[in-house]
Amino acid sequence: MISNIRNIIVFSIFPFTVFSASGADISFTGNKEEIVTIEPEKSTGLDRIYVAFSTDGLSAVFSDANATSARWYRYSNLGGGYAEEITGAINENGTSTLMNIEGDMGYIIEYGDSRFCFWLVDYSKHVFDIASVAPSVTQDCNETTLDIEASAEPIHYYSINGRQLTLPRDIEVSYYNLEWDFESSQYIQQLVVKNEDGLSHQYVIVPPVTCPTSFTVSGDRYLKAWGRAKEVESAPFSPTAVDCHTTATQTMAPEDELGSNQISTGNLDALGGSAPAEIEFRSFVSDAVIHYEWQFAGDPEFEYLTHRITEQDLTYTFTEEGTVYVRFIGSNADGSCEAYGDTYTINIGASELRIPNAFSPDGDGVNDVWRVGYRSLTEFKCWIFDRYGHEIYHFDNPSGGWDGKRGGKYVESGVYYYVIQAVGADGRKYKKGGDINILRHKNVNNNVTQE
Repeated sequence: MISNIRNIIVFSIFPFTVFSASGADISFTGNKEEIVTIEPEKSTGLDRIYVAFSTDGLSAVFSDANATSARWYRYSNLGGGYAEEITGAINENGTSTLMNIEGDMGYIIEYGDSRFCFWLVDYSKHVFDIASVAPSVTQDCNETTLDIEASAEPIHYYSINGRQLTLPRDIEVSYYNLEWDFESSQYIQQLVVKNEDGLSHQYVIVPPVTCPTSFTVSGDRYLKAWGRAKEVESAPFSPTAVDCHTTATQTMAPEDELGSNQISTGNLDALGGSAPAEIEFRSFVSDAVIHYEWQFAGDPEFEYLTHRITEQDLTYTFTEEGTVYVRFIGSNADGSCEAYGDTYTINIGASELRIPNAFSPDGDGVNDVWRVGYRSLTEFKCWIFDRYGHEIYHFDNPSGGWDGKRGGKYVESGVYYYVIQAVGADGRKYKKGGDINILRHKNVNNNVTQE
């Protein structure tokens, strides 16, 4: 209790609307350190929050043209509705002075038709001190825990309506961690600084730290303002938590100047389509990842694995019809923490073979190459013969074709013959034979005729 309180008046209802005259403010005497002033949110009903290093021997001086008529009230966690009037303030020369003001209390000053409301913090009751910080002996895969020996409880204050609020302390916890950069597809080490209003003996960091670092705790904002900041750094930390990102890139089928002759699957963004489909899988992992595994399964839950390949990066060719699910798993040295990459769905369609019976190799850029339409062929051979049974061309890639030449020169128009042997990703075998009609057009007296 303050010694100069002559009368205590408890109000069951206190009008909370604040009308502060422009320029009204509080100054303090008897303080050895600068008073830290904070502008609170309007919803608190407070004009100011003041933080004094100590309130021993501290006096508050209110200055305003109507200060000589000022009346002082004090409230605690119950709010301004239960404010107590304080008598004994010295009102003279445009000021009203309250001697030996008590900290961790709210004050309301009535002067004329206005009020000035503030909360005063006695920091000596909440001094931030830090003795040590160290990573906990036991760590979780989903978070990093620090053991902190410190005095760093939150500092609370109360609005005019008795609502408990927390004063910002800006206790800094800083460390390095990995951040995935999507644009460059790599991990980048970033400094992380977290501001806390208070610290418990165990401090939990989410997401977990995944790179070697040390942890620094420093603060708080009030000690910094008074040039007395405290700082402690931990010993080096080696992470056990892991993280990963993956990519999958499909190698496109070879294309000539006319483009691919694969039959479209209808979804150009999907992986797979026509076999053989070669896909490059890459994994990017955090520091603690030691073991790598790509898993293949016939179900999206990966209950029935078909392949387990222990490589960080993998290039794989899919040759069988059906749907395959692929994912990456990275784990730390003892396997206690695992990180999963994206699940990729690879759909290989049923085989198909379409064979044209005519083309016009005349150099006009239209239908100049005889080519099959195909999908999901894993084996392919094609022979071209003339009418006498002489082989004039052979190719063994369905993306290829015949340009109508033999020995670098165009053959005559007419009928030629093909034989095709192929195997599909679905196991289907093709044995095809038929004729190819070579058609050419030429201009005769500006009239187009066909040979």
